Amino acid sequence: MGIDIGNTVVKAVLFDLAGRQIARHGVDGATLKPAPAMVERPVAGLWADAQVAISGCLAAAGADPARIAAVGLAGHGNGLYLLDRDGAALLGIQSLDTRAAGLAADLDRAVGPDLHAICLQRPWPAQTPVLLAWVKAHRPEVYAKAATLCFAKDIIACHLTGQRATEISDMSGAGLLCLPAARYDAGLMALYGLADAMPLLPPLKLPTDVVGHVTPAAAAATGLREGTPVVAGYFDVVASALGSGAVGAGAASVVLGSWSVNQVFADAPVRNADVFMVAAFGPGRFANMDNSATSAANLEWYVRALIERGAHHDDPFAMVNDLVGRAGVAPDDPMFHPFLYGGRHGAQQRGGFYGLAGWHDEGHMLRALYEGVAFEHRRHVGVLTAAGAAITEVALSGGGTRSPHWPQMMADVLGLPVSLGIAEETGALGGVMAAAVGVGLFPDEEAAVAAMTTCKAQLFPDPARRALHERRFAVWQRLTERMEPFWADLAGLRSHDQ
Repeated sequence: MGIDIGNTVVKAVLFDLAGRQIARHGVDGATLKPAPAMVERPVAGLWADAQVAISGCLAAAGADPARIAAVGLAGHGNGLYLLDRDGAALLGIQSLDTRAAGLAADLDRAVGPDLHAICLQRPWPAQTPVLLAWVKAHRPEVYAKAATLCFAKDIIACHLTGQRATEISDMSGAGLLCLPAARYDAGLMALYGLADAMPLLPPLKLPTDVVGHVTPAAAAATGLREGTPVVAGYFDVVASALGSGAVGAGAASVVLGSWSVNQVFADAPVRNADVFMVAAFGPGRFANMDNSATSAANLEWYVRALIERGAHHDDPFAMVNDLVGRAGVAPDDPMFHPFLYGGRHGAQQRGGFYGLAGWHDEGHMLRALYEGVAFEHRRHVGVLTAAGAAITEVALSGGGTRSPHWPQMMADVLGLPVSLGIAEETGALGGVMAAAVGVGLFPDEEAAVAAMTTCKAQLFPDPARRALHERRFAVWQRLTERMEPFWADLAGLRSHDQ
């Protein structure tokens, strides 16, 4: 069983050893927005949702829990989850949060290059140590009670096994490890202003290590068999890459999910300040990434805020894809900036539609949203290629791949062949691969990927659409540059008002 803890949904998925999905159950979690720029979740609800997801998956499968060899985990990275000494939740901040934008900018100016030299990442608003430093400064009563820093998936592992632990892919992806050694570093924590936070860091595992076993209490709560091994799992972007069939040095993966995730696997980390982050997931296993919160989270917002208002449509995402499919295409169609949660170049970046005319309808706006997301993915891929990555095709995964239109648009915008795996729940499948390796069912990740993934389609760029998107991308880039002063002015207005 793979348990995938995203920013919005908790899913439990059961697979066989050929990677075939047996059953799935997902639970929409609550998102709290207590103030502008703040995106939180009730951490106690995370375990409650996981219990429903696990028991629902078991019921849907009709399978004997004793036949489940192991449980593997995947979860969104960064954000901040804190537990107190008794294991009670103190705070859960999602990776879409931008409250610490000012602190991130201050840290970057002061010690950004020094931090990058150690962890290969510079400060950014939802980065775990930046948020912890923000809590230290602004919620000292919470900081004083904190005993363990962990990640979304680690919360579930703790409830399942009673053990507090984390693993290297999440920790390195959060800028909390010295790379390439993938170890804790007191000097690194001191640069963040968190020298006193070293005791909050839990035992560090490999993704394929067994964290513990399902306790009697967890078995009673979920229906899992007592004693079932629980394996640490991966930062979800690494899990999704493996679950989509990417493996080995040179393999490229793009995740069309809440975040725009663009990564290339390598046997050594890239040392380039333009590249957003590096995550280690084993000896000689690194994912070099350029990411931002600019992908399908934009569509999620559009659907929740504008289409589901009044609950007036039963299947809003089907409606969206129908509208996109019926919209005409013209060179001067509207454009969209996918920066509803900030961008790679700062939390001050904002979303927006441009070039609307009276003859455009909602389908044109949604098509612009799809294209704007694809354009930002392309910009990220360009950063990786400029840093030396040789990308000839990509494995595409994430919720956006369920659209009948978006994957082909990605191929056209990227100008690269795009492969789609059979598995839709690639994050959960990646977690299952960690579990299968961890309990000895496969010798390594390469063997697990070979046995458990199948390519269902390969999409190639359409030359005409490729040429059209190329022209529009150049205009979109110029628009982005020219909007920067406006975004800065807007951020200044807010700062002045505060």
